[in-house]
Amino acid sequence: MDARQLSYFLAVVDHGGFGRAAEHLHLAQPSLSQSIGGLERELGVDLFHRVGRGVVLTDTGARLIEPARQVVRDLEVVRDTARSANGLRRGRVDLVSMPSPGIEPLTTLMAAFAGEYPLVTVNAAGAFTPEEVVGQVRSGAAEIGLLGSAGHTRTADLRVLPLEDQPLVLVSPPGTDGPDPDRIARADLAGLRLVASQRGSLMRQLVDDVLAGGGDVHLAAEVDHRTSILPLVLSGLGHAVLPSSWTTMATRLGARVRLIEPVSHLRVAIVSRASRLTPAARAFVGAAERYAQEHAQEHGQGDGHGDGQGHQA
Repeated sequence: MDARQLSYFLAVVDHGGFGRAAEHLHLAQPSLSQSIGGLERELGVDLFHRVGRGVVLTDTGARLIEPARQVVRDLEVVRDTARSANGLRRGRVDLVSMPSPGIEPLTTLMAAFAGEYPLVTVNAAGAFTPEEVVGQVRSGAAEIGLLGSAGHTRTADLRVLPLEDQPLVLVSPPGTDGPDPDRIARADLAGLRLVASQRGSLMRQLVDDVLAGGGDVHLAAEVDHRTSILPLVLSGLGHAVLPSSWTTMATRLGARVRLIEPVSHLRVAIVSRASRLTPAARAFVGAAERYAQEHAQEHGQGDGHGDGQGHQA
């Protein structure tokens, strides 16, 4: 068994079959199948059930995913450590981010990191819930997770670095009138047409609270992809509740943005394993730590969040 075979196994898992995995690896499918077959013979177990033209993980195969990712990641640590003996020059950071934090602070973090380490590649995958982000970091699919939640993120087995709290705002179509150019009360959301994300997000929770209170809110659209919300607002379809990370983009495109009072916050944090990070990932976490410190100083906040270690989710 070697790292190449484990990488091939993970490629089949991640791409949902031999065909797509072979395309991703730029490898002939028979060669990939032969390599996986050799791994199965060496281990003495079947990793996949062959079902027609597809494959389904066996129970043993499912249990192998996390240790296989860790072996591959550890070899990356060895390689990147050797490369960075005279300073980090090359490498790769695998992170996963929810949509709104993926606008900000991810844009600022990646720009600052690229300025310091221009030859390191940052691969940013997507997830839609904090649980998905935490799960991908735990499984080793990503080294770093960027998430936003209503409360402070707490998990016993991962390091949590709080970055910032983003207040929720109402983003309205261009030309929208209102008595206060900067603020709107929750009660005044009644009567509006809203474009909302699916149930489960903090933004949707606020909309549901208005509905539960008897507010006459019409849901003009419910969308899975939050990146679709701003274009729908700009088209005039309706208003949307979003974190303040969207403010700069929305105002540049002509939308009106107002703080919703009383204020609710999306609490943005970085999660990562406490140890065994690649040098590139450690450097990215370092950039995030500097961002958090600068943000706290700008907003007059202390260091009261801590690192989130030792708290059960």
